[in-house]
Amino acid sequence: MLKAPPDVEVREDLHLVIWKPRGLLNESATNRILAFLSDEEARSSRNELRFTDTSRLTAVALNFQYVFHIALYRRLTRMGRPVVKSAFLIKNPEFAHYFKLHVVMTDHSRIKAKLFQDREAAAKWLKVPLEVL
Repeated sequence: MLKAPPDVEVREDLHLVIWKPRGLLNESATNRILAFLSDEEARSSRNELRFTDTSRLTAVALNFQYVFHIALYRRLTRMGRPVVKSAFLIKNPEFAHYFKLHVVMTDHSRIKAKLFQDREAAAKWLKVPLEVL
């Protein structure tokens, strides 16, 4: 079992994984969360909610090919598994296109991803208390 990265919180009681990356979002940071999620999902199918808060990001250093690859990887690893709801809180419109690509690429899969500008709307969609996010 991988230890959760410092910017990740697992709420077993709510079946929720919260990721709050800060600073620069690059391939290294993304690979860390992917490795953790892969381990978490192999261990249990109970954590079916995801929340990513991008409000502490200062820059994104990812290319579209990498984002495309990650979305395809996530789509394939969820085949035959329970549905995951993944909410992305996007405050900086300059970062939105990276996450929009992920949403588009995982459409019609076992991942139901959606972008939000409002934390309250994300909490409502995930059906979790606002104060948790």
